[in-house]
Amino acid sequence: MASEFVSAGDPAYDAKVLMISVAARMAGMHPQTLRQYDRLGLVQPGRAPGGGRRYSVRDVMLLREVQRLSQDDGVNLAGIKRIIGLERMLEQMQQRIADLETALDTAYARMAEMESLSAFPRRDLVPTTRTSTAVVVWQQSRARGRD
Repeated sequence: MASEFVSAGDPAYDAKVLMISVAARMAGMHPQTLRQYDRLGLVQPGRAPGGGRRYSVRDVMLLREVQRLSQDDGVNLAGIKRIIGLERMLEQMQQRIADLETALDTAYARMAEMESLSAFPRRDLVPTTRTSTAVVVWQQSRARGRD
């Protein structure tokens, strides 16, 4: 398996260091298939200074998923491209949600810190006294009362 030595959290997982022949062998494909998938935009290999394609372990795992979807599930390449795009979008949104949750936790912690420093540690926006003598009087409008 391609991920025996590196996992998704490891920086080496995304390093574009594998030559096309190695990546093709790891993915169980012919190098020409990898070139076709590159042209179709299913996988985006890096480029070596001489122009040769370089793949990462992540790319190899993606190629295996493309092969599985195509051979086992019968999905055509256009469908696979759409699935991959949606999965990438989902990953980005999940990361954005995680970032926002972290920011929200930080904001709540800051609010709690500020409230603890306040002369009025209650959560009221305006401090009130318990001896208020305010009275509200309501009267029905005379214009409406004379139907």
